[in-house]
Amino acid sequence: MLSDGQGGKQVVGDRIMEGSQNRYNQRGVSSSKEEVHRVVDRMDRGLFPGAFCKITPDALTGRDDFCNVIHSDGAGTKSILGYLWYRETGDASVFKGIAQDSLVMNLDDLACVGSWERVMISSTVNRNARNFPADALAALIEGTEEFLQSLRDLGISVLSGGGETADVGDLTGTVAVDSCAVAVMERDRVIDNSRVCPGLAIVGLSSSGQASYEKIENSGIGSNGLTSARHELLSKHYFKQYPETYDSKTPEEYIYCGPYRMADPLPGSSLSVGQALLSPTRTYLPVAKAMAEELGDQLKGLVHCSGGGQTKCMRFGTGVHHIKDNLFVPPPLFAEIQKASGTTNEEMHQVYNMGHRLEAYCPPEHTDRVIEISKSFGIDAQVVGQTEASLRPDQANHVTIRRDGVELTYG
Repeated sequence: MLSDGQGGKQVVGDRIMEGSQNRYNQRGVSSSKEEVHRVVDRMDRGLFPGAFCKITPDALTGRDDFCNVIHSDGAGTKSILGYLWYRETGDASVFKGIAQDSLVMNLDDLACVGSWERVMISSTVNRNARNFPADALAALIEGTEEFLQSLRDLGISVLSGGGETADVGDLTGTVAVDSCAVAVMERDRVIDNSRVCPGLAIVGLSSSGQASYEKIENSGIGSNGLTSARHELLSKHYFKQYPETYDSKTPEEYIYCGPYRMADPLPGSSLSVGQALLSPTRTYLPVAKAMAEELGDQLKGLVHCSGGGQTKCMRFGTGVHHIKDNLFVPPPLFAEIQKASGTTNEEMHQVYNMGHRLEAYCPPEHTDRVIEISKSFGIDAQVVGQTEASLRPDQANHVTIRRDGVELTYG
């Protein structure tokens, strides 16, 4: 069950946030990225303006029936957690998981437009060579190749085009791990989220547990909100021992202000706090591919609940009220983040996936099959809500989340 939080005044949409949002701002983090969207949303949105990723005419082959998709993202500050683990344990293999985080944050966005063939990946590692030595770098490179091979074993055609390693000690005290994915695909195979409309069911695919293609249990964290999670859960031990892992301009009260060391057990879980925070971001590529191949045009949309959490869906469809009234029980890590930080329910659902990181939109009569496909990969799934016509006077999209007798509204 979620707490009411101790975030002070909390309002959503265009209104001002105080309390828990202030903690994000004090760490130099924007959970909504409104300043980015103000610029990007005015730019050309490509061939399919309502798609999850920008899709452009095919400049690689020049064919009119094909298109290109390109996407850049990375592991974010999760790489700092890998660094802390490495420094405390000497285990460089933790960076294989960080490599996966960076790749999945690109590839699962591509999956939401139906792209999982003819995909090329390039990776960029910016490191402080004094703090991030050769064995750690080797683990990153090996982890990239091992993860891509695991995808190929599952029928996903992704190849590495190499990358770049830059020694930039003046820019980073530790390491930043980023990737770029580019793909060529047929235009008639694009999953276009502009088809999200009133009258659809929303099926959520669990972010926690252990998929059939995963080697270990997944906490569900993904690669979003790790700046907040890291500082809210981990103790002042890390402030004192690893000053290279935080911005010296951040007020000390907001730096590593939690109760835990990474080796401490996470309440309600078989994982330690460090293992849960470092849990490699799950890819849904094999599941998305299987759903698209079976449902065809009846798969109306896919949303990767990454930046924006359970409000990400608000950006897709026209005149849609997204109602989520049957969400998964939040995995233990999210409950502990909220307990430690006092973050409000509104902010938790806007930053974290809170239990499912991929959602499929389809007519209600197809939900049983979507759930069956997901469970065939060992991933729990359930109908988490539905779409209705927008209630806003301007017909803008909006989201309502109902759980534990509390209603949260966004938009």
